[in-house]
Amino acid sequence: MSSKYLNNSRAPQVPARPRGRPRDPERMARVIEAAEAQFSEHGYEGASIDAIAVSSGVSKVTIYSYFPTKADLFRHAITHRVESQFAEVHWARLDPARPREALSQIGRAFLGLMRSADVIKKQRTLYGTQGLDSAAAESYFAAGPQKLVDAVAGYLASAHKAGDLQVNDAALAANQFLSMFLGLGQIRAQLGLSLPSKRQDDELLKANVELFIRGTARKLK
Repeated sequence: MSSKYLNNSRAPQVPARPRGRPRDPERMARVIEAAEAQFSEHGYEGASIDAIAVSSGVSKVTIYSYFPTKADLFRHAITHRVESQFAEVHWARLDPARPREALSQIGRAFLGLMRSADVIKKQRTLYGTQGLDSAAAESYFAAGPQKLVDAVAGYLASAHKAGDLQVNDAALAANQFLSMFLGLGQIRAQLGLSLPSKRQDDELLKANVELFIRGTARKLK
């Protein structure tokens, strides 16, 4: 299922192909899922297209015909991972008149994504290779952080239009909202220390949503 904010489908996106032989969606799903596992296990630099070909049962030549570069395949794998995490957030059904409920759903899914072992590992790998492979970093940024900020901004703009929130810059507000979840708990996770407990994350979620709502609530004249 697609939405006006973020594609909610659990199936990996199939890259557009303007001409030539149609791509097999099931085959593309196998490639992207195998790539996601390979990148998660070995990081970007250590991931092997040969291994992805073996795991997916799709030839290396075919993979490169679909994804010209490793960075392109990485971007689609990240997109699939984000959409899978947010599959239960039905963006098109988020009520602009009920921002507290909507932001709680978004925040919960975002915390789940950022606390997951595979995402933490990908971030460590990319931060460790900063400056060595800008294509991989750009792919991660566009398919992960930027896409999420854009999706949240889309919802906030609709809430502003509905009159429940005062959000003059939806992109800035979306960035601020998601950034509220990247404090000490996430720093500990990146350092390989203990993750926050479910209770701690529940408290963080509630506090962040309430703070954001209070800061953006439309003031009565």
